[in-house]
Order: sequence, then structure tokens, then C-alpha cells
Amino acid sequence: MPVRESVPPPLTELRNPATHDLDELSVPQLVDRIADQDLQALQAVRAAREEIAQLVALGVGVLRGGGRIHYFGAGCSGRFGVLDAAEVVPTFGVEPGVFVAHLAGGPTAMTEAVEDVEDDADAGGLDAAEVTGADLVIGLSASGATPYVGGALRRASASGAATALVSANPGAPLAADADLHIALVTGPEAVTGSTRMKAGTAQKLVLTAFSTAVMVRLGRTYSNLMVSLTAVNDKLRRCSVRILCEAAGVDADAAGLALAAAGGDTQVALLGLLADLPADRARHLLAHHGGSVKDALRSAVEAQAES
Repeated sequence: MPVRESVPPPLTELRNPATHDLDELSVPQLVDRIADQDLQALQAVRAAREEIAQLVALGVGVLRGGGRIHYFGAGCSGRFGVLDAAEVVPTFGVEPGVFVAHLAGGPTAMTEAVEDVEDDADAGGLDAAEVTGADLVIGLSASGATPYVGGALRRASASGAATALVSANPGAPLAADADLHIALVTGPEAVTGSTRMKAGTAQKLVLTAFSTAVMVRLGRTYSNLMVSLTAVNDKLRRCSVRILCEAAGVDADAAGLALAAAGGDTQVALLGLLADLPADRARHLLAHHGGSVKDALRSAVEAQAES
């Protein structure tokens, strides 16, 4: 018997009239057609900027209050959450465990397709058992209907956590389970139903914008420089030296000496250079000001002016 849809399919599962001839195009035409479709992902993110800004404000408040940010997703959507949670650690010097990614099916699903796990709402609820009322939970689901994500959102809401859903479906059923819904209207995919394409790209862009904006607001950058990285290998040490040269206007030798005195901590080295402080004093000020170089520098300048 044919399968009968009880609800209309989401936009991401409809056929795209702009790509009906996909298998008849030359390779350059094929690449152009896919690229043209990908532009819609950028436009969808831009259109949702107000909701993304609200999510950033929630994230900043949660981290300032000592909470954590959790991503929940299955398949492609969940993998983007894993990537973002992993990348904020080296990029912004965030302690592991502040951003937590929960992928349906566990680590195995990161490299292998484990398709049935996304239908398990109970598993989502169990994975969300560690969520507290101080946290923010972000559900990632292109269709906005993934049971695993729904189970996590409902369990998180019951714990008092703030919740959000990032989907590619304005009519997402799970929107009712979230405080905030970021609906990315990317439309039908170039290959019907392949949400690793436009819908996935848009979700990745949202997560990158979200985590970056949160970190900037928390003072984890100085201007547009990655001053929160810790120089633990030669490549990162060279990167840190370049950052210190740019930010403090010193030469590479002075930057290298400051970095060594700071034990490889770029923020400590930068504050020491800018405010002419020893590393231990710079480290203390940074800790007092939540890791914000600008706030710590302002405090140091005011103290020096008063003395």
C-alpha cells in the first residue's frame, strides 16, 4: 500500500523546479546551478538576523550566568553542532564542556549514517537529562520535526532551560516546543530532500554567526583578532606573535618575549604589552573582568591614572 502523508511535507522535501534538468547539465553548468541555489542559504540567514540576534543575547546571558549551551541534532544538522562546539574551544579559548553537542546515535553517527536514531524522542530526552535551568538548548532540525530533537527540547523546557529551534521549515511542528524559532527559508533542495545542501549550509552559517557573536560580546576577541587562543604549538605561537604585533604595535621579538612570559596565553601577553603590566598582574585583571582584554585594559588605565 502507498504511504500516505498525514501532514504536508516541509519545503525541503519538495521538488525544485529550477533543477529538474540537473542530470542533463554539463559539469560547469551543474556547478553553477548548485552555486546559484546555495546563494539562497545566505539570503535565508540574512532574513533571520533578528531572531539570530535574539539567540545571541540568550547565549551571552546564559554563559555570563555560568550556564552551558547545548546543541541537539541528528544526521547532518547534528554534525554541524558537533563541529561548532569543537571549534569554539581552540578559536576562543573556551573551556571544554561550555558548548556541548549531542548527536543522535552518539560518536558513531559523526562518520556513519545512523538513520533510525533520529526517530527516537525518548533518546533525545535522555540525552537532555544533564541540562539545567541555567542552560540554553538549541535544537537543529532541517524539517523542524525530528523526534530526537523534540524529545530534547521538551526535557530541556521541563528543566527550566531556555530553548531554541533552528530549522528550514517556517511551519516546523517543533516550534511549539521552543522559546525561539529561527526559520531559514531555503526552499526545495537542488537534489530533492538532500538537506545537507542549502538547509545544512544555512544551519552551519547560523551556528558560526551565533557562537562567534557570543564570544565577541563576551570579550573573547580584541577588535577582530583571535586573542583568546593559547599558543600550544609552533603554528599557534606564530599566529599569536602576529596578533600581538598587530594589536600592540610591537615587533616580533617583543611579542615573542611577552608571549613566553605569559606562558603562551595571548590575552595575558597582549594586556601586559598594552598596559605595561607583568604577566601575573595581567592574568589577575583578566580573570576579574571575565577574560575581556578591553575591560581589563580600561581598568588598568584608570588605576594608573589614579596612582
